[in-house]
Amino acid sequence: MSFDDLMKSRQWRPIRNCPGRFILVDGGLFTSLAEILGPCAEVSEFRAAAAKDIVLVAGLDRGGMISYKRADGTFLHTLNTEEGFARKLRQLGIEWPVAGG
Repeated sequence: MSFDDLMKSRQWRPIRNCPGRFILVDGGLFTSLAEILGPCAEVSEFRAAAAKDIVLVAGLDRGGMISYKRADGTFLHTLNTEEGFARKLRQLGIEWPVAGG
């Protein structure tokens, strides 16, 4: 699954004051990142001090997905351009790509 495929196949809303970042509008709160990206997607899980929820990260050809798994089992999914992806990972203190991965 590519950035362009995801942008075209789903409904996204730009995140205000966050250039290059979009929130999934039509995904369903209980749809996992693996369900969105497909069974072959490589998803890494992080606990970041800057986020109260578990952070799930998957790289794409021109950016990546950053999703938050909440304690109640719901998800918030974001699609990010290369710049938005790198900026948000820095803010979260997540080193990407994953060392040894």
